[in-house]
Amino acid sequence: MKTKKYNASSIPEAMKLVRADLGEDAVILNSKVVVTKKFFGLIKQKSFEVIAGIDRMEPSFSAPVAAPPAFKVKDNAQLQEITNAMQAKIQQNHSEQEQVKLDNTGISNELKKEIADLKSLMQSMHKKTTQAQYPDELLPFIEYLKKQELSEELITTIGDELFVHFKEASEINFSQCKLISKNVLRKKFESLPISGLSYERKYINVLGPTGVGKTTTIAKMAARAVLEKKKKIGFITTDTYRIAAIEQLKTYAGLLQAPVEIVYNATDYENAIQKLSHLDLVFIDTAGRNYKEVKYVDDLQRLIKFDEDAESFLVLSMTAKEKDMSTIIDQFEQLPIEKFIFTKIDETNSIGAMINLMIKYNKGLAYYTNGQEVPEDIEEADLEAVLNLFFQGEEK
Repeated sequence: MKTKKYNASSIPEAMKLVRADLGEDAVILNSKVVVTKKFFGLIKQKSFEVIAGIDRMEPSFSAPVAAPPAFKVKDNAQLQEITNAMQAKIQQNHSEQEQVKLDNTGISNELKKEIADLKSLMQSMHKKTTQAQYPDELLPFIEYLKKQELSEELITTIGDELFVHFKEASEINFSQCKLISKNVLRKKFESLPISGLSYERKYINVLGPTGVGKTTTIAKMAARAVLEKKKKIGFITTDTYRIAAIEQLKTYAGLLQAPVEIVYNATDYENAIQKLSHLDLVFIDTAGRNYKEVKYVDDLQRLIKFDEDAESFLVLSMTAKEKDMSTIIDQFEQLPIEKFIFTKIDETNSIGAMINLMIKYNKGLAYYTNGQEVPEDIEEADLEAVLNLFFQGEEK
């Protein structure tokens, strides 16, 4: 592409220079207001700087390049349409600037508005560019993956597999798209541990931020251990910040006829371990804190042990933002978290974030919960069940 910079007293004047030099097919790549000060800064003079470009085919004796697929031609036209719209928007914004009194505040506000408008146009262009990668037959399914909040990387990987199938078969339906997508995700998950408690280690550390439902989740896990596996269990709680949490755990422990030890410091923790050493499993309910702050993670690491006789689970709520969950996971990076537990599945319409985080952090899945009933509303993780859950109720 040939590019050139132009300076003029107004946008219309700059556009005249661009058209005269590069022709009607020129594209505006960038534009900005330039303010120069003269006479010791007492006089401000405004001008407009425009960078324009045009694609020009140079003579070449190399072998001809194969044309792209037919549906690409239409998409190039769409991109040109967006480019023209951007060009018109720039002209409109600068024309409006001509009506505004020239001062630093005015220029700043107009530039902010222009940047916001251009950002919106670029997002629109990106959307159409993404759509241009695939034929129309695949777009509804690609859109479904986006609504499920699957990561762009995974959508691209799945989309590429779908496109290969489409090229070979020339047709594809929603069910076929599901099968292909499941195969892609199955390969991503094949190295991850997806199952519940191992029942091979005594201490079960259950970690997570406040409000995710750790205590209720522990009660569900413990009830299954007692009722289904006939294990003798006990509880340790370090959540001394909330009286309600202690009372809640005591209630569950009473129903299961299990002892509870309350821990305030490292000495209390060692004593509790000794008192409960005769049991098969000890569930450790940690305090729900704002684990975006690293000091709380350090406090936790000093209080309880993460050794070979313990397995640790990080509990996250599916109602939280994926970015916030990532921040929490990053804070726990120094601890031996083996698997995630996701709660409140029933309170969200998409589980894409769950899949994204498992793959991103190479962590397995132990359980997911779908209600408040104990011990009913908890599911031990199973690969096929998770894949089916992702597409649940989406038959077309």
